[in-house]
Amino acid sequence: MPHSQPISGKGAMLSLLASVLFALLSGYTTLLKPLDGLAIYAWRVLWTLPGVLLLLAVRGQWSSLRGQLLRLRREPLLWLLLPAMAALLATQLWLFMWAPLHGEAMAVSMGYFLLPLTMVLTGCVLYGERLYRLQWLAVGCAMVGVAHELWLTRAFAWPTLLVAIGYPPYFVLRRRSRLEPISGFALELALMSPVALLLLWHLGEAGWGVLGEPKFWLLLPGLGLISTVALASYMVASRHLPLGLLGILGYVEPVLLFVLAVTLLGEPLSLDSLLTYAPIWLAVLLTGIHTALHRRRSLRAA
Repeated sequence: MPHSQPISGKGAMLSLLASVLFALLSGYTTLLKPLDGLAIYAWRVLWTLPGVLLLLAVRGQWSSLRGQLLRLRREPLLWLLLPAMAALLATQLWLFMWAPLHGEAMAVSMGYFLLPLTMVLTGCVLYGERLYRLQWLAVGCAMVGVAHELWLTRAFAWPTLLVAIGYPPYFVLRRRSRLEPISGFALELALMSPVALLLLWHLGEAGWGVLGEPKFWLLLPGLGLISTVALASYMVASRHLPLGLLGILGYVEPVLLFVLAVTLLGEPLSLDSLLTYAPIWLAVLLTGIHTALHRRRSLRAA
């Protein structure tokens, strides 16, 4: 049996929770009109930071945050790693909000299709992670779906590459830094916040003018709440799962977005869509079966 990092049931469940919330977030942003993508990104950062700090307080993890701050005094390398991680994550958060408003949603979508495969490759090359047979079969099925979508869209623009090759370095630096998932995320948001404030100042009324509408005093904290739980869940999952499995589970989000588009938004269900998503659904199913079997063996062994 190939060597692999143990599979965490907690990590898998948190990854699935993150995918559900990210899918919900994409629909939630439609409630924030007339804000554009840049303003939504800035407000998302500013409202997620207090959400993460509240999460640390509720979980009684202030000592974890203090510990990470003390590490900055002892480990000068963190002064390089932390800004680099914050910049990589900020780029992805901005792109997620910017793309739909600038005709690049298809290119970004293609990037998220390719991302799980680049995560699997990163785990194999850098960490020697080896997939089990069912996982290899899941990767093969996913590649069939991705290849079909790429053939349909011919989309391989810079947003595609930014998503596909931008996230793996972030998670590599995350593991290298050994930062705690949630307290480390709080430090990254603290570095992003001044930039978010500058963006809102630059946007003027188009950015902060919505505060004159009472509904935004509920919608903006709601944006922060969803983003906090989603991103924190994903950070914790990345700590507990091999990069390869984390990547394969990443296909749950586009599957949920597809179901949302067909059932709630009324988009037509075409044969081309089925040829893209059916192999990906199968990949997610195989991953779920493998995870359940692996956990069952682990419990029996224990």
